[in-house]
Amino acid sequence: MTGMGIEDLVAGRRLSHLGTSIFTTMSALAVETGAVNLGQGFPDDSGPDSLLDAAAAAMHAGLNQYPPAAGVLPLREAIAYHQKRCYGIELDPRTEVVVTAGASEALSSSLLALVRPGDEVIVLEPFYDAYPAGVALAGGVLVPVRLRAPDYRFDLAALEAAITPRTTVLLLNTPHNPTGTVLTAADLQGIAELAGRHDLLVITDEVYEHLTFDGVQHIAPASIEGLAGRTLSISSAGKSLSVTGWKIGWATGPAPLVAAVAGVKQFFSFASGTPLQHAVAQELGAATPFWESLAPSLQHRRDLLTAGLAAAGYTVNHPRGSFFVLADISAVTDLDAMQFCLDLPRSRGVAAIPVSVFYADPASARSVVRFTFTKREDVLREGIRRLTAPT
Repeated sequence: MTGMGIEDLVAGRRLSHLGTSIFTTMSALAVETGAVNLGQGFPDDSGPDSLLDAAAAAMHAGLNQYPPAAGVLPLREAIAYHQKRCYGIELDPRTEVVVTAGASEALSSSLLALVRPGDEVIVLEPFYDAYPAGVALAGGVLVPVRLRAPDYRFDLAALEAAITPRTTVLLLNTPHNPTGTVLTAADLQGIAELAGRHDLLVITDEVYEHLTFDGVQHIAPASIEGLAGRTLSISSAGKSLSVTGWKIGWATGPAPLVAAVAGVKQFFSFASGTPLQHAVAQELGAATPFWESLAPSLQHRRDLLTAGLAAAGYTVNHPRGSFFVLADISAVTDLDAMQFCLDLPRSRGVAAIPVSVFYADPASARSVVRFTFTKREDVLREGIRRLTAPT
């Protein structure tokens, strides 16, 4: 290797083709320019005082050392209680729940545990950018099934057409990032029939489970007959409790699937956030959970942002869940979404995310941009003012 530079040594290494995450790029650009960051989906405010106080109390009580690899038992019990309380799903907290360093670790560990080289993994497109990375790490093949604009409805026939003898896993995201689509009972019953007929495992990303709007309710896929015995359900405290930086997530499901995930994640983080785990355990058992007030607040802010984006000349969708609104910019610019978002912090003082990065073929969404409404109302109003101000 004489004469080779460090760039040559790392070229072609695992995931190098994926480059830097768009969230890293756009958040750095927002900081550099002082832009209102409506790109990355993290709240401006922290979670409830009861949650923060519980974390501080746990720290002062000395709960600061390694927890068990599977998570502290009070949190695993609280997660099991949450699944029973919200969805009627019965779980053994000792064997059917594992705590992870956020939903991201649960997802990556699940894919590494359950996907073999060459296996096909079906995902709903547009997809969160961690999905292709996780599938690639496992040596799998990503197979997108598109939620088609403008309403981004799920198409069972398209899913069925994507299944081949090499398909082993369906990776479902509901409520969906970035479209806000929430899968219905009929959608899930159709998925259950296909998964049973083709003997597929199902991994679900449900981190926005409590953040739905307009009376729409999230249905846990594992609560559907035919899916419970083959589904690994993933969620976290980050979105529902507005503590995205805590990175406390979990996976639940049949004991063999959970054991497979735990076997992988022990070599990633091993375990994390002992006092935070105890605090989340307390909040999951609260008589009136924080998300019951958070969801209506987000719905109000969604409506504020969609109206502002429409006033700026964009064509917007009306998400039923999650943190995000999609806007088609083709009526106001000839730029593609990537260049538009790279220019926007300087031209308008606002940061956003090009939806093209969530597609296998970026040209499929060349004019669609994602904005988040999980910001304080005053921040949203300032972002709207900047977007609608005369040039």
